[in-house]
Formats: sequence, C-alpha cells, structure tokens
Amino acid sequence: MFGLSELALILVVVAVVLAVKRLPELTRSAGKAARILKSEARAMKEQDAAPAAAAPADRVVVQGTVVDRDTPSPRS
Repeated sequence: MFGLSELALILVVVAVVLAVKRLPELTRSAGKAARILKSEARAMKEQDAAPAAAAPADRVVVQGTVVDRDTPSPRS
C-alpha cells in the first residue's frame, strides 16, 4: 500500500494546498514573535547587567557567625 514516507509527502502537500492562503499571515506572525522574543531577551540581559554596574546602595551586609547545625548551641 503506502509507506510512511509517501504518507508524509501526501500530508505535506495537503497542508501546503490548504495553508496557501494563510501562509503569508503565518510567516508574518512568526517574524513578529521572533522580533519580540529577541527584544525581550536583550532587555533581560540589559536588566541583569544594570544592577551589577550600579552602586550597591540597596544592599545591606549583615555581620554574623556561621553556625553548624550538628553542634549543640552554647545556650542549651
């Protein structure tokens, strides 16, 4: 009867014939989506780089002691 490659070829031809009217719209929307994704990725990179270059005025360093959980506390 038909092999897998013949069925795939027939499905591709049918999809192209049925989608010819919508093909320009689909490619246009795919291009818009790619541009949006690219601009958002660029914005995220810029946002991540900005705090590292800025002065750390919004960060607070807390001095403390490192405590091991396995050792009993001196209060007990």
